[in-house]
Amino acid sequence: MLIPATILTGFLGSGKTTLLKRVLTEAHGQKIAIIENEFGEENIDNEILVSDTNEQIIQMNNGCVCCSIREDLRTTLQLLAAKKRKGLLDFDRVVIETTGLADPGPVAQTFFMDDEIAESFLLDSILTLVDAKHAAQQLNDRQEARRQVGFADQIFISKSDLVSPAELDALQHRLKHMNPRAPQKVVHFGEVSLAQVFDLRGFNLNAKLDIDPDFLSDDDHHHHDGEHCDHPSHKQGDSHDHAHDDHAHHDHEHGEHCDHPSHAHEHDHGPGHHHHHDDDVKSFVFKSKRQFDPAKLEDFLGAIVNIYGPKMLRYKGVLNMKGTERKVIFQGVHQLMGSDLGPEWAEGEERVSKMVFIGIDLPKDILVQGLEQSLV
Repeated sequence: MLIPATILTGFLGSGKTTLLKRVLTEAHGQKIAIIENEFGEENIDNEILVSDTNEQIIQMNNGCVCCSIREDLRTTLQLLAAKKRKGLLDFDRVVIETTGLADPGPVAQTFFMDDEIAESFLLDSILTLVDAKHAAQQLNDRQEARRQVGFADQIFISKSDLVSPAELDALQHRLKHMNPRAPQKVVHFGEVSLAQVFDLRGFNLNAKLDIDPDFLSDDDHHHHDGEHCDHPSHKQGDSHDHAHDDHAHHDHEHGEHCDHPSHAHEHDHGPGHHHHHDDDVKSFVFKSKRQFDPAKLEDFLGAIVNIYGPKMLRYKGVLNMKGTERKVIFQGVHQLMGSDLGPEWAEGEERVSKMVFIGIDLPKDILVQGLEQSLV
């Protein structure tokens, strides 16, 4: 049985410790080992292991200079796995809490690059906590904060009660633009149920590409100008027509309604719409109904990952590939890319390839051109 691991990252002061404490008090019968990248003010819980680590990044010498993994983390994980095997420690899962400005990339890579770690642990997901009150400033000022958003499988927004509904809404649209594959949840004082934190399978090669359908349906990617409501609550298939009744915006925090100002009046917003800041962490979606040529696509993706790998945070695709009746699923983190055969295309299902790339200043035109040239 592999031990599931979760990476918890987030801005300074976003409430990671609050969230952790909450999860620990709620962890019904689950024992959780916490690895902290920094000594907290207090030891969170006596059941918890806190290890003080000093940052040390090693370069892999297997011809791949770009993949750095965290040596200190590796040692800690190996020690934990060994103690569990010997019955010296009893725990069901691991949560790695990174420092406020850490890059989750090397932490995630550790689980794939190191065979010994891969034999004991399964990386489940990266959770990013965003402090609504200070988010705009932090996203503007710190690339690390933007990277953490790009890496996320799930985004939790805390301190939303300290900002206006309009500010919260602008933040959610901005985050969605940076990372359309991570669902966003507005949380109060770290109140999150365990089901929203664990076993999210963010790194599973599954045939589900978690992008809001509205995001996909808008080819030129300008959905945030009021075309659609891409509030995550609509994912659950609720059938209401974007309600604009009086209580809409008290509920907004709980994800009931989307009351984005741009939906209330069709397109009369001025130039100062809230996408004036052009974040360097961006996402884009590629779709095609034509099949991919496997050899061409592999060559192209290999080349892209070689050149832009350090800037590619997360990417995933469900592909219609020549030569197989099954979906082909690929995903990656930085330079590490894996692919797998998924289920067969269903009877009558439209065979569309969909890919999402999240990264720092990725050259969209080069990517699109290369992908188009890889089609049959």
